[in-house]
Formats: sequence, C-alpha cells, structure tokens
Amino acid sequence: MKTKKELIDNWIKRAEKDLLTAEHELSFHDAVTESICFHCQQATEKFLKAYLVFLDISFAKTHEIGELIIKCEDKDKEISVFKEEADKLTDYAVNIRYPEETFEPPITEAKEAFKVAKKIRDYVLDKF
Repeated sequence: MKTKKELIDNWIKRAEKDLLTAEHELSFHDAVTESICFHCQQATEKFLKAYLVFLDISFAKTHEIGELIIKCEDKDKEISVFKEEADKLTDYAVNIRYPEETFEPPITEAKEAFKVAKKIRDYVLDKF
C-alpha cells in the first residue's frame, strides 16, 4: 500500500503530465481543442484529488470538478473562489471524447481551460 506522500506525488505527476500535454497541443497552429480541454479537466481533477488526499478527505470516483471542490471546502473554505470557473471543465471529462458530441471548443475556450487548470495547480501546490 502506498504512503500518503506517495499517493499525493502520483496524483501530482499524472496531473502535471496532463497539463503538459495540453500545453504542447496549444503550441500548434492547428491545435485539437477538445484534447486540450480534456487534458485540462483531467489535470484539474487530479490536482484536486491530490489535495483531498493531503487533507485526509475521502472521495468517490468522479469527474465532477465542482463536487471535488465542495469536498475540499470541508477543510479549506478559500478554495470556493475557484468552484464556478473550474466546474466548467467538468463538461470536458467524458462527453467531448465521444462521436455523439460534435462540439469542438474554440481556441479561446481551450486557452481559458488551460488557464483555469494552472490556477488550480498553483493553488494546490502552494498548500503543500
């Protein structure tokens, strides 16, 4: 069984890789915006799950960013300032990846998703 520190480190490493993937894709002139948004959602989810482990708060499997932030609020009320903008990333978790959904976010939306994911990363890492 992994120690708390190992589990947090694993969540952070995976989150950083998702953020790096989004950043790389953003550098292309023909960026695949749905991939950027998906990886930003994934990074945000993983940073929040690392923070929940740090706070000793259990959580169920979920992609709901708002739900994860609400759980964090049990021990950190300040994080609520991110809830509204970060929860918008939840829409990129599942539906955007399937052919039934034809939505391709504009590049401005992908850049905003990246900005939000970085805000969450910076907030969480600052708490450790």
